[in-house]
Amino acid sequence: MVTKKFLAALLAAAFATAGVLGLEAGQARPVGKIATRPAFPVTIKAANGYVTITKRPARIVSLSPTATESLFAIGAGAQVIAVDDQSNYPANAPRTKLSGYRPNAEAVAAYEPDLVVTSSAANNLLPALERLKIPVLLEPAAKSIGDTYVQIRQLGFATGNDAPAVSLVKRMKASIAKIVDSTPRGRQLSVYHELSPDYYSATSKTFIGRVYTLFGLRNVADAADKAGYGYPKLAGEYVISANPDLIVLADTKCCGQSAETVRSRPGWDAVSAVRNGNVVAANDDTASRWGPRIVDFVRLVAQTVRKARS
Repeated sequence: MVTKKFLAALLAAAFATAGVLGLEAGQARPVGKIATRPAFPVTIKAANGYVTITKRPARIVSLSPTATESLFAIGAGAQVIAVDDQSNYPANAPRTKLSGYRPNAEAVAAYEPDLVVTSSAANNLLPALERLKIPVLLEPAAKSIGDTYVQIRQLGFATGNDAPAVSLVKRMKASIAKIVDSTPRGRQLSVYHELSPDYYSATSKTFIGRVYTLFGLRNVADAADKAGYGYPKLAGEYVISANPDLIVLADTKCCGQSAETVRSRPGWDAVSAVRNGNVVAANDDTASRWGPRIVDFVRLVAQTVRKARS
């Protein structure tokens, strides 16, 4: 299923980058002064180190649904010739069978790309493409909303679309600030974010969790993340005992979860969110990708918080 594969890739990215390069905002960035129209060659410090792109790329392969959305949003869509099999947005993105979860360097190289963007370094992808002298930007799962902005700026700089990337980031910041400022504060609420029906969740250390902190929510998954990777697998009994005020389902498309299916789980009808009708179905993709549509996710959370506090 789509979200199952994406969840696996998300977890793989989290494990792969833990203790290697944290991608804190400002850490992954273009090197040197940022021009409105960057002249090539350009050098960018991505999660895989310094990457030099000698000319404006015209044949980009994106192995990340988030990167695909960002590339199109900054006006680089015409430069994208192939994407991974999970990139389903926007509708005009080229369709392929390339895997972003288990990327195959030979299959990618067959498209003769002059830039590859990936969120996963699995399957020996980076050294294989390096041997072929194909530049690769590793853009793993963001740890904060700030990292989202950094990655969008990186993609703009790398593709010759820096000005549109700057404008997009400004719009995102303004929209999110407006949504948060217009949401009344009140009693602290707790939230459980569900990535899959087997209770994988996202803590406050993830970009997903950072959205909840914007509204002062307490994330019930935080205390269960003993490994510290941000995406713990909880138990149903744990969630019931945590008694969250809000439940956000990011497994609706993949796995058919809804307020009704949650209520039918043994013991869940006693959970505050279920009793008070505060179980919200999110679009799996919008809630799990750290690109431009994070604004839509922030808006959904704001609506949920307003309803719960009213």
